[in-house]
Formats: sequence, C-alpha cells, structure tokens
Amino acid sequence: MSSENDPSTARTAVAVLTSGGDAQGMNAVVRAVVRTAIGAGADVYAVYEGLQGLVDGGDRIVQFDWGSVGSILHRGGTVIGTARSTDFRGREGRLKAARNMIEHGIDRMVVIGGDGSLTGTDLFRSEWPGLLAELVERGEITAEQSARHGHLIIAGVVGSIDNDMVGTDMTVGADSALHRILEAIDALSSTAASHQRSFVVEVMGRHCGYLALMSAIAGGADYALIPEYPPGEGWEDEMCDRLRAGRAAGRRDSIVVVAEGARDRAGNPISSQDVQNLLQDRLGEDTRVTILGHVQRGGTPSAYDRWMPTVVGHAAALEVVNAGPDHEPQLIGVRNNRVHRSPLMAAVKATKEISRLVDAGEYEAAMAGRGASFSEMVRVFRGIARVAPTQTGSGSRIAILHAGGLAPGMNTAVRAAVRFGISNGHTMLGVRGSFQGLIDGQVEELTWGDVEGWVGIGGAELGTSRAMPSVEDYYAISRALENHEIDALLVIGGHRAYESTYRMLQERDRYPGFRIPVICLPATIDNNLPGWEVSIGADTALCEITSAVDRLKQSAMAARRCFVVEVMGRYCGYLALVGAMSVGAERVYLHEQGVTLADLSADVDEMTASFAGGRRFHLAIRNEAVSEGYTTDFMCQLFTEESGGAFDVRPMVLGHLQQGGNPTPFDRVQATRLAAYCVDWLSGQIDAGKREWGFVGLVDGKVGTVPLKTMPDLVDMRFNRPFDQWWMALQPIMGALAVEPKG
Repeated sequence: MSSENDPSTARTAVAVLTSGGDAQGMNAVVRAVVRTAIGAGADVYAVYEGLQGLVDGGDRIVQFDWGSVGSILHRGGTVIGTARSTDFRGREGRLKAARNMIEHGIDRMVVIGGDGSLTGTDLFRSEWPGLLAELVERGEITAEQSARHGHLIIAGVVGSIDNDMVGTDMTVGADSALHRILEAIDALSSTAASHQRSFVVEVMGRHCGYLALMSAIAGGADYALIPEYPPGEGWEDEMCDRLRAGRAAGRRDSIVVVAEGARDRAGNPISSQDVQNLLQDRLGEDTRVTILGHVQRGGTPSAYDRWMPTVVGHAAALEVVNAGPDHEPQLIGVRNNRVHRSPLMAAVKATKEISRLVDAGEYEAAMAGRGASFSEMVRVFRGIARVAPTQTGSGSRIAILHAGGLAPGMNTAVRAAVRFGISNGHTMLGVRGSFQGLIDGQVEELTWGDVEGWVGIGGAELGTSRAMPSVEDYYAISRALENHEIDALLVIGGHRAYESTYRMLQERDRYPGFRIPVICLPATIDNNLPGWEVSIGADTALCEITSAVDRLKQSAMAARRCFVVEVMGRYCGYLALVGAMSVGAERVYLHEQGVTLADLSADVDEMTASFAGGRRFHLAIRNEAVSEGYTTDFMCQLFTEESGGAFDVRPMVLGHLQQGGNPTPFDRVQATRLAAYCVDWLSGQIDAGKREWGFVGLVDGKVGTVPLKTMPDLVDMRFNRPFDQWWMALQPIMGALAVEPKG
C-alpha cells in the first residue's frame, strides 16, 4: 500500500518518464534523476511507456530504488520505454493520469522528450487543479489528497537526436546520432573511393539541419542541404561544379548530405533521390543513395551522451524536489558545459517558431533563431568545401605546425586550416616534425588535395614532438621563418606547444622572424590548457576510455571483482573524473584532491560491505599522477590483502590507446571550427599590420583570442594545468550518484 494513504508517513514523490522519440542518453538522465531524488529523500517512480503509462497506471508506474538503475548508462534507447500517447491528448486521458499519480502520492515529475511531450506535460500541469477538483467530485480521490497535492511541479529535459531545441547547446542523443552518421559516412567514403563513386546520404532533420550540417563538416562531405538555409537559384550548377572541381583536385569520392527536410528557396522539397538523379544526369557518375533512418537513434550512447545527461538529470531532479508551488517550469539544458535553465514553454515556443519560419520561407529569421554559432558553421563549411579561392585576401603565407603530445583531431584541424586559408586567398604551408622540422627546413606548401582524407584519420600527418626548443634554437627558428617568408604561424598542440610558444614570446624583440602574428589552437587529450574548456582530442580519449571499460565490465560481471583502471591526463584529472561519470564508476582518484592511506582503507571497507550486500562489480578510475607512492599496482595489492578473499582485484592501464583512434564527431567539428577561427584571426592581424601572439579561448561566451602573455596568470606551471578547472564542479555529482546513501 502506498504511503500516500497515511499522511503522517507521506514523502515527496517524483515521477520520471521518457516520451516521444527515443534518444541515446535517456538512460543516463533516468539514472541521475532516480539516484539524485533518492539522495534528496524522495520516493521515485518510473513511468513505463511515457505519457501513455501515466494514463494506463497499474504496473506501468513502478517505484524504483537505487539498484533499479544500475548498469543502464551504456544502453541505448530507454529502459523504461517510450510512446506517443493519443489518450493523453484528451482530457479524459489526463484525468486518468492525474488519478494514477495521486494514488502514488506523486506531484512532481521530470519529463524527458521533445517539444510535443513537453508541451503536453505543461498543459497537464496547467490543468492539474481542475483535474483534481473533477476527480474529487467524481469520488475518485479525497479532498485531503487534492489539498495535499494541489500543484504539479515539472521540469523538462530534451531528448532528441535533432538538436533542435532553443535553450540548450545540445539535446540528449544528438552527439550519439552524429556518431552513427559518421560511422556510416566514413564507411561509405572508403567504398566510394574504391570505385570513384558519389554517395547521397540522407539524415534526419525535418526542420533542423544540425545533423546534416555537422556530419557534412565532420565527414568531409562536398555539399550539404539543410532546411534553414536552402540553396539559392542555380544550386544544381554550384553543386555539380563543386563535385567536379573536387575530382579534378584528386578526390576519388563525392559525398552529399541531405537533411530529410531539405528544400529549395521556393519551398520545394529536395529529396535524396532528386540529388542522385541530378548527379547521374549532369556528371554521368555512378551515384548511390543511403538513407540512414532509425539507425541514427540506435546504438550505445557516446561518452558525451552519458556524462552530460547525467549532469542535466541531476539538476532536473533537484529542480523538482526543491521547487515551490509557484515555481515556473524550467527546461534543463546546457550552455558552455554548464547546466542552463530557461522557462520551459518559452523555449518550446521559440523552437516551434523556427519550424514555422522554415515552412513560411523566412529563412534568414530561421537561421537567426538557430544562433550565431550555427550560422558561423554554415560559413565555415562553405569555405572548406570549395576547391578554388573565393576571396582575394592578402595572399599571405601562413604556416602550420604541431607541438606536444599526439591528439586525435590534429589532422582535422590542419585540413580545415589549409582549405579555409586557400578559400581566403592564402598560401598554406605545412611544417613536418614540429619546431625541429622548421629548423631543418621541412616546410612545404599544402594544396587543397594534399589534405584530402585527413578529416577523419587519427594521428598527425605533419608529425609532432614533445621536445621544446631551447633558447639556443630561437635564432634558427627565426631564420627559418624569414627564409620561408612566413607571415603568420598556427601552432596546434598541448601544454608543451603553449609553453614553447610563450617562451619564444619572451624573446620576440631579439629575433626579427618572431615579429609575426602567432596563435595556438588547443589539442591535447589531457584537457589541461587555459582558455578553452574541452581541447581537441579529449572527447575522443573519453570515448576510448568508455568503450574499453564497457567491455571490461562485461568480462567482470561473472565474478565478484574490483577493477582499478588507470587513465592518462598527467596532473589534470579531467579524463579520470568525466570518464568515471561516463562509465558509472564507484570511485575516482584525482591528483587535484590527492589520496591518503586512510582514504584507501575506507574504500576497502566500503567495497567489502557492498560485495557482502550482493554487489558483483566495483570500478575505480585512477588518474595516472594521483600519487607517486600509491600506484595502480599498490592499490590493487592493498585491496586484495584487505578484502579477505571477499572479491578479486585487477588492474587495467589503458595507456596510449587513449591517444589513438579516429577523432569523434565532436573533435572533428570543434577542430574545424577553431582552425577556421585561427585563420580568420591571423588574416585580420596581417591585414591590420599587427603581430600579436595569443591562444584560442572563450571570451564573453564566444570564441576569441586570449593574449599569450597572460598564460602564467592562468596556469599552475608546476602541475601544467589551469588554476580554474570548470569540470571540478562535477565531482560532487559523480560522488552523489556513485554510492547509495546509508540509511
């Protein structure tokens, strides 16, 4: 019997449901809502089959405990099911839903879904007092129950692969959908190149071109058709000319990405079949169509669609637990990797307005509604996709080199910089072998075709080196810059790249060759650079960690076992903490917090108790530099000795596989975006006769340039990490969801 029948024992009760189309990462939100609300002292009910489950009641409304959401982070879709409910659209259906909720004492709810589900839920909230009054009149609930639950408090989290909601940078599932699309495009590119074929790839997005645009950028496509930015008159000629020019430049395959809602300026639909027929008729090419369909919704969620939905779900649960009766419903999303709240219905209304603008042919207003960054990425794509220069710039010579450790996405950044630079009339130079290669004269012009195929391959085709140039090398570097008539320099790399460049800045007045503009682009899996929050390569490393640990957990479930997994990061714990959140680890060890023998002893006690209570697996993530004495092997030996045979303990050092692999969609898109920005900034410096040195950073919430001279004020040079590490605020969330509170 529900505690609702006994007012003296009634507790806050929260419902969580997923509604509408499914999206990878919904399970992470469900897990976070359940565990956060339980930790806050509430009862939590999962509603199976979405809003229809509220209407049906019975066994579709189930109280969850802490263990109910164990081992679901890695699963695609939604474990509690979803459905589009016709019954809920009628008042009678909503009456049934209200009655079923009151029976369980529920008057707070987190809904994970799209704008339709959120709109329906807000209508339900607004009708709630009237629904309860009618139920009292019918005799289906008591007046006391109605008074006790007089207001319905809701919060919304957007689960949609389209990334079409105003009020959040990313919707739950969009990043994983890009993974599915890029897997397909990468595979198609190899077979298309073998036969010199063209492929037309259709992706989802009826009114939003996010998936089409970003997959075209990340997949190295030649052309993209999106709803918000239809091509102008004569687009057929432009597309064919672009594909023809690409082949002339050495490209063996052609890819055109089409959003399902693509149209021309007159509003006429453009289908993938239309594009196929056009290419075959005008170019005489063997052209194939691949419609990805629902595969975009399926599969394992990416690392991002585990840790970020966890953060959002945690915030949503606290929102409904702590909100008062007059609190305006909020959409819980993200802005610049932080939780962002916005009025729910204002966000839904703005989202629907963009769809209306698209249908009405008001494309400029639709693009404005998507935001400045979306418009910027359209411009960037047009710049990197064209073969011939489209602007007559200064004709300057811009050199690119890598420095520091390898990071997936370095090749993507070089490709984007070369093509965007050529598009703006520059001569682009590649330096092989880092600073030493510059000294040795390993400098060559890079053409549009030279970087073909670099968008999605790991490694660094130009080579890189951790060796930092000494003061004795500065004269040779200066002479090399002068001899090759280099007008500007783009340095792509990690902390050693930044530190090397900073040291050179201190000597700039002594060396004429240094009197040019220089900018550093952040690329390191360690994510330990100032200014920018997620450096190129870090997302790929997180996905490698997540994939490896997923397989590890499968192998360990058959035995009572603890694994201590060591990850990279040097003195920065980003990979350890965010990786731990992505795989659902119970414990994380960070250099920023340190570890003591007392900590390890307490951890042994916790593990022993949890295994005695039925746990089969315990996972700890250890930053490689957390302690010189308490190594991974030491921890494993200590845990083994102290366990008394209650469980096995095994180490796993992931090592350099974290630097390997092809870059993720996130790293490809960000590398392209930042490389284009760097070329724009260097062009502006050259045209203005300036010679500033800086690094890419967030300035007033936008991509900007931070003066390199400020680096010592921003970085702890002893541990090579920023003083302000935004992600450390995630640690309490990880801790709150990892271990069930006692009592």
